[in-house]
Amino acid sequence: KKSEQELKDEEMELFTKYYMEWKGGKASGNTSYTNIPRFYYRLPAEDEVLLQKLREESRAVFLQRKSRELLDNEELQNLWFLLDKHQTSPMIGEEAMINYENFLKVGEKAGPKCKQFFTAKIFAKLLHNDPYGRISIMQFFNYVMRKG
Repeated sequence: KKSEQELKDEEMELFTKYYMEWKGGKASGNTSYTNIPRFYYRLPAEDEVLLQKLREESRAVFLQRKSRELLDNEELQNLWFLLDKHQTSPMIGEEAMINYENFLKVGEKAGPKCKQFFTAKIFAKLLHNDPYGRISIMQFFNYVMRKG
């Protein structure tokens, strides 16, 4: 039978062993924390002119790339023309509607910048209680203008 002191010593030894394994003192099986990418970089100081210029240039290039992804006025007019041309009857009051089949046809003709908007997920998001399974052309166009 072990004495109380021996039990405490054994408990402390086990605690230390498991704590060191958990903390990484000894070879641990879980090393996922070493694979976490760095996500924060400090802003360059005022005297680091080169780093400041690099930051400004990279920001400008990023904004130019995002700007090229936006639809210009001509592309928006073309999209509206295609949606109007492929609307599915009957209209609900004054509102033109489009079914999924025609929605996909417009997506093929609208061009590469518009392709991201012609997905089943977006169609389903805009689909409300239409008995024919259609979405409002105006709602879709407004969605494109807000997101694009």
